Amino acid sequence: MNVAPTDHHRPGPDELLFLPLGGAGEIGMNLSLYGHAGKWLMIDLGVTFGGDETPSIEVIMPDPAFITERARDLAGLVLTHAHEDHIGAVPYLWPRLNCPLYATPFTASVLRRKLAEVGLETKAKITEIPMSGKFSVGPFELELITLTHSIPEPNAVVLRTKLGAVLHTGDWKLDPEPLVGPTADERALRRLGDGNVLAMICDSTNVFVEGQSGSEADVRRSLVELVRRLKGRVAVGCFASNIARLDTIAHAAMMNDRQVALVGRSLWRMTEAARENGYLAALPEFITEHDIGFFPKDKIVMICTGSQGEPRAALARIGKGEHPHVVLEEGDAVIFSSRVIPGNEKAIARLQNDLTHRGVEVITDRDEHVHVSGHPARDELVEMYQWVRPRIAVPVHGEARHIREHVALARQCQVPEAVAVDNGAMLRLAPGPAEIVARVPSGRLALDGKMLVPMTSEVIRHRHRLGYNGVILISLVMNWRGDLLTDPQVTLEGLLEGDPEAEAKSEIADRVAETVEGLSAGKLENDGEVAEAARLAARRWFHKAHDKKPITRVHVVRV
Repeated sequence: MNVAPTDHHRPGPDELLFLPLGGAGEIGMNLSLYGHAGKWLMIDLGVTFGGDETPSIEVIMPDPAFITERARDLAGLVLTHAHEDHIGAVPYLWPRLNCPLYATPFTASVLRRKLAEVGLETKAKITEIPMSGKFSVGPFELELITLTHSIPEPNAVVLRTKLGAVLHTGDWKLDPEPLVGPTADERALRRLGDGNVLAMICDSTNVFVEGQSGSEADVRRSLVELVRRLKGRVAVGCFASNIARLDTIAHAAMMNDRQVALVGRSLWRMTEAARENGYLAALPEFITEHDIGFFPKDKIVMICTGSQGEPRAALARIGKGEHPHVVLEEGDAVIFSSRVIPGNEKAIARLQNDLTHRGVEVITDRDEHVHVSGHPARDELVEMYQWVRPRIAVPVHGEARHIREHVALARQCQVPEAVAVDNGAMLRLAPGPAEIVARVPSGRLALDGKMLVPMTSEVIRHRHRLGYNGVILISLVMNWRGDLLTDPQVTLEGLLEGDPEAEAKSEIADRVAETVEGLSAGKLENDGEVAEAARLAARRWFHKAHDKKPITRVHVVRV
């Protein structure tokens, strides 16, 4: 008789667990699990993006192995809002989960487009939940509370069980004039706080920022005046998902008798989803990039993708003079109306230098008031703690230093328990004091072409080494006795050029030939022995001559 193995991590009927697999100890790539009564609930499933340290890898996501092994116990996936770091992994990982999806209308519109790109639009069913809606998923009674953020329809999620209520804030801020969508539902938060909240799992991004995060309305007033002072073409780089910012830029353009063009496919996709749900309704249709050249310089504002220096986005191509329809030159200006995501500093600096070399004026939030964050500064965090009054604070959506500072802030706010967690730490919220009761595997998956591979895979590590170390390729043509039939053929990639390269190839060929000819008869009959001896000879010579340790590969051909 076959007996199913016991799952030691299956949540019991009298416990409530919190398990982050992404987004704890890092900013982005969010994946949170809540366990109760034998079931798991997932909140958000996002991505982060690769950089210089991940050659050819653009999209990275949490490894959901823990929950895919327990997919039959996964009751559903609730999405707090439509940012990539909260929904971007759904098209790639949903087939491993095969669970119901829940989202408010705008988020659902964005997600449907993403699912359609991979052929899942009819398989991955989305249940639309209205703003402030209440619904049940497995053993959890859920309620959405409206907040403000840099995208429409950001929601906190209240999870209720017999062990107490948990507030999962998602990304949020307190914007008194968000311009698109309502203000945060303070009444609902205060009402929740009157009901003895067990725990709050809360955004930590701006815990080091004093005061308030600022209002979108202030950015609008600043951009109207800034565009008025500029005389040439104006391009504005911002996140495509920041619908309020798109509305602000369009308003600033119209107030200065300029038309608005969108440059970048993601902007068109996001504005389509916005209009589908009643946002941007007061704005006229945007101009396409093909028609920009028909307008005088002082009559156009272009909203462009690529504010983070993404090499294939619109701004990078414009900066290099490679965009097929858009040209910026002396007298024009680019406004960077977004924050710098940690890790993108070098790419953004390259982009801004490219633009400056073309005579374009670069304007950032260091120069003008052109951006406000979508995350809460310290005063807003304090206000949220005063409203909700949780027994346990669990900071997430922050690096280790953010988490530690947020724990200290929560304690200053008289929260009885504040716990620092990282990905893979299983935290028991109830019963008893909050306690990390287990650690489970967590990791990252990379989208490598059309395949998902672990970031720790040999393929990724090898590619990284190739990018830094260079390659020596050696071909040996031998008979079956082990006699070399021609000189070794040597190729160097990413190492030398000109005369030094020619000299190195000759020297390596000589050293390899000498080494192979000195092998015993037994080793000469073994391809592996021959290849390894040749590899070591070439690598040792190159290290001694050039102080480098390139990847070295040897091909043995027998004829």
